[in-house]
Amino acid sequence: MTTTSGEFALLDETWSSVTPPAARRMLIAAAAAFSVRGYHATTTRDIAAQAGMSPAAVYIHYRSKEELLFQISRIGHATSLSLLTGVTEADPVARLAEAVRAFASWHAEYHTTARVVQYELSALTPEHLAEVVELRRRIETAVRDMVSAGVDAGVFDVPDVRGATLAVLSLCIDVARWYQPTGRRTPAEIGDLYADLVLRMVGTP
Repeated sequence: MTTTSGEFALLDETWSSVTPPAARRMLIAAAAAFSVRGYHATTTRDIAAQAGMSPAAVYIHYRSKEELLFQISRIGHATSLSLLTGVTEADPVARLAEAVRAFASWHAEYHTTARVVQYELSALTPEHLAEVVELRRRIETAVRDMVSAGVDAGVFDVPDVRGATLAVLSLCIDVARWYQPTGRRTPAEIGDLYADLVLRMVGTP
C-alpha cells in the first residue's frame, strides 16, 4: 500500500520539526508502512519504497528500523502531551472538554500515525521504551489533574479519579484503531462527540 501525496501532506504537519526533509519523508513513510504491515513485518526496503527513496537512504538518517519507530513514538506522544497541556481554559469543565476534543480528533485525523504510536510500543528497546513511558506518564498526569480540578471545584462527580482518567485516555486513544476517513463523522465531529461523552462520564451538571 502506498500513501497518497495528500496523506503525506497531512502527516507532514505532525512531523514538521523533523529535518532535513528527507529524514521527515522517511519517518512519514515508516509510519504509513508500520500502520499497514505492522512493525515486525515491515522491512527497511518497504519503508524506502514507501518514501520513493533507495534502501540505503534509510541508514543515512536513522541507525535502524527500531530508531524510526522510536522517533515516531516519541514525537507522537510529545504531540499528544502538547495538545493536552496547551489548553488554556480556566474553567474545569471547558478545560477538560477542549482537551478531549483535541486529543480525540488528533487520533482520528492522524489515525495512521496514531495506530503506530499507541500499539507498537513492545518493539522498542528498553531504553527507548522508558523514554516513551515517561511521556505517557506525563499525559496521564495532565488528564488526571484536569479531572481532579473539576472534582475539587465541585463540578465533577468522580469517586475514582485514576479510573476515570484511564477511561478518558482509553476512549480517545481507541479512535486510532477504528477510525476510517470514509466514515460518517469528521475528526472534528468525533472530537465534539467525545468531549460531550467525557463530560457525561465525569458527571457534570
